[in-house]
Amino acid sequence: MSLPKRDGVHERYYLIHKPDTSPEVLAEADLCIQDVLNGTARENHSAYPTVVRNHNGTPFLPSQLLDRYLSKLPLKGFPYEEAVTFCDALRRLVGWQEIRYTLEKYIEKQVQERYFLVGERDDGFTVFPPCTVLPELRPEDVDEGLLRFACYVAVCHTVYGQSFESLTTEHILGLVSQIRPDMVKELKTYGSGKLPPNIQKRKTKHLTASANDAFATIRITARDSTEECYAEILDYLCAVLEQEEFPRSYSVEFRGKEKIYLPIPGLPKKGVNQLFACAVQHPNLHPAIERYARLAMREYEWYQNLSDESCAMPGSFAVFALGLEGEQWAPLVTEYLDLCDDEHSSLQEKFLHALIRKFGFQAWTLGVLVRGALSMQWLKPAKEFRSLIANAESLDALLTVKRRFSAYLLPEEDKDPKFRVIAWQSLLWAIWGSSSENGGSKVIKSAPKELKEKYQQVFS
Repeated sequence: MSLPKRDGVHERYYLIHKPDTSPEVLAEADLCIQDVLNGTARENHSAYPTVVRNHNGTPFLPSQLLDRYLSKLPLKGFPYEEAVTFCDALRRLVGWQEIRYTLEKYIEKQVQERYFLVGERDDGFTVFPPCTVLPELRPEDVDEGLLRFACYVAVCHTVYGQSFESLTTEHILGLVSQIRPDMVKELKTYGSGKLPPNIQKRKTKHLTASANDAFATIRITARDSTEECYAEILDYLCAVLEQEEFPRSYSVEFRGKEKIYLPIPGLPKKGVNQLFACAVQHPNLHPAIERYARLAMREYEWYQNLSDESCAMPGSFAVFALGLEGEQWAPLVTEYLDLCDDEHSSLQEKFLHALIRKFGFQAWTLGVLVRGALSMQWLKPAKEFRSLIANAESLDALLTVKRRFSAYLLPEEDKDPKFRVIAWQSLLWAIWGSSSENGGSKVIKSAPKELKEKYQQVFS
């Protein structure tokens, strides 16, 4: 079988959605669908666009394979389990983003447009139009399997998608709840059903906890304030995050008897803050806190129950708690800072201020500050920084960092001379703010006589 040509050039994949697609090509596509189910289909890991090949090597776009598969399914007696099996197999092969749009459009066409009166968006802010159940819709017209599949697609947007995709989850579940509120209530109570029972709910003498993958929430109530209690909580958190089916952006809702929070001014006083402020008091639990942090930290993922101005990557409060314990946790902190989204995340600034206030300017805290300054758009200095660095020991530490500056940069950063200059300027800005501009002339001018030479070396 030869590849179709266009302008004399071989296509990189077959198009199967055209009316004139040859039966031979469609047969190969159906074979590819079967190979996806059998686990014998292959995906081109690095090339663009992503294609799926059947065992003959014939390439197809994942979205078109999915579209063809779904188009053949009956809307009455919709085979929910079969559809989920195929979608999960294809997702594992090519990734969620390759099939997300096709699934969203399928639900829009087969559920939203068939069962609902779709209105107009009356403002520029809502993502989805208002939908009300068609007045003439009869219960027997609605297929339960199709609604369950809609719930599956809704959950996938939260579990596998980026944080903003939870809006699609809410919209689809909002549709289903207008017809079958019991179905959505079941999801809210038990999640998708994919989590093991001892993860879904856990109750011991120390805690009551539950995890819901459909709504990306972990709820924990501590029954006491003992080390054993917090050890069980951390173990539970890690067990939840080790589940492949659990979302990477999620909420941690914690209630405990000890009303203490991390000593970082401006941090939101949420349960997750309280949890790690309590747990870090027990040195034996520090390895477990680190384990949670490393499982939780993911770039472009967020704690879902924090306001936009306090948005934070999962693991933030665990990292902050350990970071304030001292130098041994500097590698974890710098790893965290390198993952922070420099356009949206800013809570690290409050942590870095607290870190320097506690430990002063030492070589290791300055190393952390280098990565912190690169983790966001112009890290502002705390007002105490000028006085905290105005001594020989701190300035010598800064000069040591300057001499060995390459050691504080990633290899790809160090290769770029312009980047090295910007990184150094960012560090100086994080200490002195706008006074660091123009060669630090303002800082040098106001420096004590005995330290002036060191200041000049810093800014030279």
